[in-house]
Amino acid sequence: MKFNIVNEIKLSYSRKGNSEKFISTSSDAVDVFRQHFDKNEMDYRESFFALYVNQAHRVLGIRKISESGICSTIVDVRIIMQAALLCNATGIILAHNHPSGNLKPSEDDLKVTQKIKEASKFLDIQLLDHCILTSTHYISFADDGHL
Repeated sequence: MKFNIVNEIKLSYSRKGNSEKFISTSSDAVDVFRQHFDKNEMDYRESFFALYVNQAHRVLGIRKISESGICSTIVDVRIIMQAALLCNATGIILAHNHPSGNLKPSEDDLKVTQKIKEASKFLDIQLLDHCILTSTHYISFADDGHL
């Protein structure tokens, strides 16, 4: 039996009021991220988010990429890029938390950031920053020269 059916893929994106928020500093981005991280789990388990902006650095949307264990989370670059393409983003800002309270980027943090940077460059999308958050502080890869 031969089937000639191809599955249809449907994608959707809706902009509902986010485009008023302008990101000009790492602090601006962290303010948006903190609205989406679960405050009760910031010191409990790791989560990873991506924030998407247009050419004018206005927020197009935010997406939780993953949440996992106490000291790591899996980051699939394809999921990050899929959302960026879907909302026509020209820039991406990443953030994840360190439940330990340690703001120093791990070797894995640096590797995944480089991997995402390479993928975004290929798609002509700029990786603007990657922030590590704790419940009280943050660091910015862009501000600290890691990008």
